[in-house]
Amino acid sequence: MAESSTTRDKSPTPSERERNDKQAKAREEEEQAKLPYKWKQTLDEAEITISIPGNLKSKDLLIDLKKTHIKVAIKDGDTPFPLQTDESTWTLNTKSDGGKEINITVAKARGTNWWPHITTDAPKIDVTKIVPENSKLNDLDGETRGMVEKMMYDQEMKRQGKPTSDEQQKQDLLKKFMKEHPEMDFSQAKIG
Repeated sequence: MAESSTTRDKSPTPSERERNDKQAKAREEEEQAKLPYKWKQTLDEAEITISIPGNLKSKDLLIDLKKTHIKVAIKDGDTPFPLQTDESTWTLNTKSDGGKEINITVAKARGTNWWPHITTDAPKIDVTKIVPENSKLNDLDGETRGMVEKMMYDQEMKRQGKPTSDEQQKQDLLKKFMKEHPEMDFSQAKIG
């Protein structure tokens, strides 16, 4: 039975997608601004910066990095994915205004990907919107670079409302199968 166009969900238009993306980005930025720390990441590391009162010294702090947990005297929580504690570091720096800040560099476990948050109890970011620095792509090994380029391509195709590489591959396989089997009736087939 054919599905009527009135009962089918319509895909958002490019302008609706753009508006939704802008709203989601604004919400994400607002949530991140409320956190007691700032963080940024690459595929290999996540870096956390925490401002603290200037009278604290490193001996006053408890910084504990476990495989799936970060503990800082002011804030602690479980990480969304494992990290390499032996490769992770932290420093205490004096800021120009006399205050201090803690900088934590977390080495992500091999094979992990973009993290939606630095601790599991923090608000998530949309990892599909992350665009890695192009200058760093050359630093990646062939397999990782291929994976990142595929993710970037798929992200762009989704943004344009087009099929991702995996979806396109499935469509191509189905077309090939239909061509090889003209005796079969595909008129009622639903794809997607």
